[in-house]
Amino acid sequence: MPDKEITFFLSKVLKQPDGKKNKNVIEVMLEEDVPVICVKKSLNNKRLMPFKALHDINENFWQQDTGWEFSLTEESLNKIKEKVIARNGSWIDGITNIEKKVDKAEKPQPKPKDDVLEELEVEVGYGDEYKIFNEMSTFEKVIQLNKNKQRLDELLELKNKDADVVTEALVNTTKDAALINQTTLVDAIRFADDEAKKLTQEMVDSTNEMIKSSAQLLSEDIFNNELMNTLVKKSNGTIVQHMTRVYIQGIAFLSYYNNLVSTSSAIQKMRISFQTRYRDFYHKLLPHIDIEALSLERVFYGGMRAVPPDYFFNWAVGFLIHDIGKAAAVEYHEGEAAYDRNIVIDHVKQGYNSVVSKTNYPMEASLIIGYHHEYYGDPAGYGFFRAYLQQYKKQNPEARQDYCISYDLKPVLDYHCLAYFPAKILEIIDVYDSVTDPNRVYRKAMTPEEALAMMYEEFVEKHRKIDFILFDIFDSFIREQQKRRK
Repeated sequence: MPDKEITFFLSKVLKQPDGKKNKNVIEVMLEEDVPVICVKKSLNNKRLMPFKALHDINENFWQQDTGWEFSLTEESLNKIKEKVIARNGSWIDGITNIEKKVDKAEKPQPKPKDDVLEELEVEVGYGDEYKIFNEMSTFEKVIQLNKNKQRLDELLELKNKDADVVTEALVNTTKDAALINQTTLVDAIRFADDEAKKLTQEMVDSTNEMIKSSAQLLSEDIFNNELMNTLVKKSNGTIVQHMTRVYIQGIAFLSYYNNLVSTSSAIQKMRISFQTRYRDFYHKLLPHIDIEALSLERVFYGGMRAVPPDYFFNWAVGFLIHDIGKAAAVEYHEGEAAYDRNIVIDHVKQGYNSVVSKTNYPMEASLIIGYHHEYYGDPAGYGFFRAYLQQYKKQNPEARQDYCISYDLKPVLDYHCLAYFPAKILEIIDVYDSVTDPNRVYRKAMTPEEALAMMYEEFVEKHRKIDFILFDIFDSFIREQQKRRK
């Protein structure tokens, strides 16, 4: 049969006849940010990733046996070849020496370049829409946020809402807000702090107002089946889609949590089962507390309770922008081939620093960004506040953290509590979304049941990274969500 499409193995393109790297080709590919076709050989899954992002993580990624196959389209190769020849007067030793990868099938009609992206159903980095928002002025971005808020407010006023319309509005307005915040902060970094805060103030105000409308609409139907189905269908592996899913799932879970602790005997049931189910877990976190003195009130500073509206909205901002410092192609909870701890840790620092120094977002949102991978002090975790807490302990050697979780900032900052409530929620949702994302690069996506089982075993039973009580509530939330979707 005739050829369907010819692609060229990256390992052949980037090598000279003597076996050394062709630095001229690599230089052009970095400058042009050439898209690389990534194929998981065992699953035949395809994904398009920018060469620069892959190279930044591991400059020898294309030479290592990771189970992935990397190649270029013929169109990309020809463009690279033109630029290399124009710059250096020569190419590698003849294109005929480059091994071709050929898919056999019926020959299709010629496609424009953009169809390659469409065929793979994966956008690069933050997605193609990033460019659109990046070219907007701050004024235009604020107008877009305000339009989105108006759209959500109009839906709030309707008594009989169309689930499809609500779903589209929530997904698209959240995605817009994430991109607007990211592109605006990238611009703001170039300015002094005071100037940057003036530049971003209208964006911050408009985002806060849009989130209030969005959160209210989400809270009306936390088990919106169409919404959850659409979130999965629209998943394309981009960072902004992860931020969108985490924000929407975070609001839905917070609403579920509030309904549970406000309208049922859930707290009393947990108090009754605390000794047999939870006490050993929390005693390992607070070993200096007598085990007989451990109770639900030791876990939740001031007692377990519903989240008031002002906290709710401030935390929602943190959920939306939690990964705002994340670089393209950073992968979480994946194989070692994708994991560079320094790059991963850096996204927390960059996100926290940019939000604190360049915007007037509430401190609660900033702390969520800086604390959402802390994992109860486990060595695998990381967070901006670890260094702060270590320094606090040095200066106050008698200080002890006598509680696990606080709804308020002050007990966390004053070294009374191990963790901040919304950050512990975000840890759970962040992990869950990462391992169930249908466009995971290095491993097959888990089913909800598989994800919950893995999280209990790895993050509760073996390592005590996420909070046990909050995880049990989240487990109930996801199972109820799945039941309603069937």
